[in-house]
Amino acid sequence: MKRREFIASLATILAGMLSTRARAAAPWRIGQVFGGSSEIVSSSGLEQGLASLGYVDGKNIRLQTRFVAPHPNEMKDAILALLPDIDLLVVWGTIGGVAAKAAAPNIPVVFISVGAPVDIGLVESLAHPGGNMTGTTFEAASETYGKRLQLLKEILPDLSRVAVIGAKGDPNVPFAMMSLGKSAPLMRISLTSIEVGSADDLTRAFEQMKRDRLEGVIAVAGAFTYANSKAIADLALANGVPSCHGFKETVAAGGLISLGPDLIALARQGASLIDKIIQGARPADLPVEQPTRYVTSINLKTAKSLGLNLSPALLASADEVIE
Repeated sequence: MKRREFIASLATILAGMLSTRARAAAPWRIGQVFGGSSEIVSSSGLEQGLASLGYVDGKNIRLQTRFVAPHPNEMKDAILALLPDIDLLVVWGTIGGVAAKAAAPNIPVVFISVGAPVDIGLVESLAHPGGNMTGTTFEAASETYGKRLQLLKEILPDLSRVAVIGAKGDPNVPFAMMSLGKSAPLMRISLTSIEVGSADDLTRAFEQMKRDRLEGVIAVAGAFTYANSKAIADLALANGVPSCHGFKETVAAGGLISLGPDLIALARQGASLIDKIIQGARPADLPVEQPTRYVTSINLKTAKSLGLNLSPALLASADEVIE
């Protein structure tokens, strides 16, 4: 090899090494998309989880956050707008997970609080996700909805007609109906699915429940119902419909009872997965993490307002009772 060619080759190799080191030293650009308002950030736990692992926004990571309505098209558009400027995508909720599956097939994706990611086709299995996605699941088993229905039945032993309310286009809705369809007949309960397109439809939905003499309501756990926790809790109380939820935040807002995981804990688990990806792991090889525990919350004030006498056994079994 001639001296000039050798020098040129060496320069090319050194340039490549320097480029690799520069990329390694550059902060990871992380985009996150929420289906809801900015108030969700205070309860997410993601930033706290990242901080506990040594990640500081503006130093070794750069966070870009987008808040959009919890609807598939709006979340997909937000993801597409972020893609040119990020190295890793974080999405919240099942609608966000489905939007990311369609819009972001070529970068690592961590989803947080997704319902049944295997059933809706986000991953191949919980143990071996495959593809470019992994994350934390809100509920991976269909039995959870059955347990929520059982809680309502325990409160109202004669319960026979229950509404199931969720957002149009939310994959959680068919999963919830499939899950409840297994347990409702055993409890001699008929189900009425009510899907709403926006928050403006909620008033009409609860008027329908009252008109159809539905005796209780299960709110499908999803970004829409979470973002509208207060409105759903208020309408359920105003129309005299006992409600069961997947989020304890809805019970804090006035809902009757909930069964679900701690969202802050799920977000911290998500932060751990982000750390592993930054360290070089592939999402395909990182098992989807499930909730470590489920929490039952009861709003005793709401129960009294509805004229319900909750059994001492139910109150004793609850993790949280709001007086």
